[in-house]
Amino acid sequence: MLRRYYSPFREFEQLQHEMNRLFDTSRESVFRRAPGYPAMNIWVADDDAILTAELPGIDPNDVDISVAGETLTLSGEYKPDDLPEDAKVHRQERAYGSFSRSFQLPFLVDAGKVEASYARGILEIKLPRAEADKPKKIAVKAA
Repeated sequence: MLRRYYSPFREFEQLQHEMNRLFDTSRESVFRRAPGYPAMNIWVADDDAILTAELPGIDPNDVDISVAGETLTLSGEYKPDDLPEDAKVHRQERAYGSFSRSFQLPFLVDAGKVEASYARGILEIKLPRAEADKPKKIAVKAA
């Protein structure tokens, strides 16, 4: 004969199980958040940083890059496809609209020397470190 013992935590365990199931990231869920858009990578060296961003199909003229101190902001707009008036959407997965992302860099940037290039849907931004922020080597004088 199988006996069940009362556990005051059984309902909490069941609630936790249901919450885990609800927020399980391995399933498609309406609660899943999209990653930051556009996807970006940042590499940092002693003298500069390089940022790359995936912007396929966007007109480079629709992208704004601003640098203020240690903060870089990338913003722009994806425009909807031009479709004939009688066209009906069968499936739409590509989003359109405005986007904006800001990052704090680990050093001050010389905004006057920032360079940006766009090729094959990838935006690359070179962010040189400001001279005033570069570490200075100090010579030790012998007494």
